[in-house]
Amino acid sequence: MTPLLAIDTSAAHCAAALLLGDRVAVRVEPMAKGQAERLMPLLEELLAAEGFGWRDLAAIGVGTGPGNFTGLRIGVSAARGLALGLGVPAIGVSGFEAAALGHPRPVTVALPAPRDHLWLQHLTETGAEPPRLAPAAQAGEVLHAPDAETLVRAIAQLACERAGTPQPRPAPLYVRPADAAPPRDPAPLLIE
Repeated sequence: MTPLLAIDTSAAHCAAALLLGDRVAVRVEPMAKGQAERLMPLLEELLAAEGFGWRDLAAIGVGTGPGNFTGLRIGVSAARGLALGLGVPAIGVSGFEAAALGHPRPVTVALPAPRDHLWLQHLTETGAEPPRLAPAAQAGEVLHAPDAETLVRAIAQLACERAGTPQPRPAPLYVRPADAAPPRDPAPLLIE
């Protein structure tokens, strides 16, 4: 049994799952900030509790969002860095795909977004429409995101299913641009 590690830091949590054949070990810690400092120790604790080390991993799955801008970058960067260092594949799984796991399609999945909005994506048997941002009141009949534990378990399962085929490098799924804007002032002149 070669374990697969899954990571999700797309929302106010730090979550990890270790897929061990038909068993899944999960750790979830709610947190609004601090994922960057907590993620690696959390992963090490999960591996150690199950009697595994980094070199035992077959692949790394990661939630690509949408979600918190910084959280997405933390999870995806960690997964890609670990995969590169360990020589294993990194497999990205969107929150929409993870939330829809086990549900009949077509289905529209809703993930929480800031300012009383939702990220929506309509998934069919053959594909998916582009995700969009909508006011929560206009969402209609949708499948809402599961809790962090269910989400990271689904990420692990979907990453395992995809592990045997070539996958693109995971990248954060941004539905809209970041709220931050570049400074208006010109960059200072550097004198050498």
